Amino acid sequence: MQSNHSLEDVLNTQQKKLAFFQNLLLVAAADGVLDDEEGQFLLQIGDRLGLSAEEVQPLADNLGVLSFIVPAEGLQRTMELQTLVQMMLQDGQIDPREYGLCMEYANRIGYSKAILDDMVSQLTGSGPVKNANPPTVS
Repeated sequence: MQSNHSLEDVLNTQQKKLAFFQNLLLVAAADGVLDDEEGQFLLQIGDRLGLSAEEVQPLADNLGVLSFIVPAEGLQRTMELQTLVQMMLQDGQIDPREYGLCMEYANRIGYSKAILDDMVSQLTGSGPVKNANPPTVS
């Protein structure tokens, strides 16, 4: 039996919450523009995690020197990648810089481009990516 874990359950320390939020900020800012949808998504996640403006402001102030913090736990890694993809999709476009950061994160947690692309397809409502090169029978 698989148990459902919420973001709040997985991010159960202040350090995990701030590291997760930092990763979201990096994707949101990757294209150089923080549009309204991205800003609202950040606010929604920050509120959900109980983060204050005072806690996240230093992250925003130091974006230029920050890099991804990859969590140790597998479940947190997967949930985090899914949320990073959601952040990338907030403005309705897949910016190459945002996609590149999601790909970097996916690679660092051991996921392939195919897994990332499948996640993007599922979150955009187009369903799983079909195998472009189906196996052949000889």
